[in-house]
Amino acid sequence: MVARPEPTEKRPQGLCLDKGYDYDEVRDLAQEFGFTLHLRTRGEEIAALRQEAGWRARRWVVERAHSWLNRFRRLLIRWEKLPHNYLAMLHLACALITWRQRLPA
Repeated sequence: MVARPEPTEKRPQGLCLDKGYDYDEVRDLAQEFGFTLHLRTRGEEIAALRQEAGWRARRWVVERAHSWLNRFRRLLIRWEKLPHNYLAMLHLACALITWRQRLPA
């Protein structure tokens, strides 16, 4: 494991969360561990939608990638018993996803 560097005034560490974590307990924990919290509160997205015409909420890149990876049943269920076989399938799935995104429509 890589040790987490200590946050300083010059280099604060951020923590990005979505509105599912919009609670005082989460804010207190982030402050206790020295994170700068980047949290979209409930209702903030709706207010932004009303202000800007044509603006749409975007799905997070990581959530989209997980959704694409879940299409590969072999990864979702994990039939492989050996870690290097599973990792090879994961690399193959990522390569296929990348290749499909690069094809002209």
